[in-house]
Amino acid sequence: MNRCTIVTALGITALLVAGPAMAGKAADDVTVSGAYARAVPPGQPNSAAFMTLTNGSATDHVLLDAESPVAKVVELHTHLKKDGMMQMRRVDSIDLPAGKETRLQPGGYHVMLIGLKQQLMPEQQVAITLVFKDGSRTTVTAPVKKLQMKMMKQGGGMNMQHGQGGMMMK
Repeated sequence: MNRCTIVTALGITALLVAGPAMAGKAADDVTVSGAYARAVPPGQPNSAAFMTLTNGSATDHVLLDAESPVAKVVELHTHLKKDGMMQMRRVDSIDLPAGKETRLQPGGYHVMLIGLKQQLMPEQQVAITLVFKDGSRTTVTAPVKKLQMKMMKQGGGMNMQHGQGGMMMK
């Protein structure tokens, strides 16, 4: 092998090894906008937080967990329709594709705040730390907002059932 081939091979090897290290940390690449937490009436033990996550990089990232001092347990959740019933379920992670926006919104992905340590009232602020698969973290401050739930079923009324693993709506 000549010297040029060896140098080229070493350069390519270095790029392959360093490539992942050169990729940005998720906490730097992902911007959070429109974050808010749902206000709850007195005695309500759970709430949820919503936001838009925009991955501005060319690298896919993964949201792995969330934390907040206002709840005993914080989980990533989604809603799924199964056998004609809407079911809320915990998810292990939320993919954040490169160059895309991922919305955490009512009826879809969201951050579930379980076992609230305080009542969440409008005008308060809630700190939520997002934990990414690469170990990086970012903390957002989400205002608490009162939401008006508009859920309707043909023929009037809504049938809600609580089942194992979450709430179901028919």
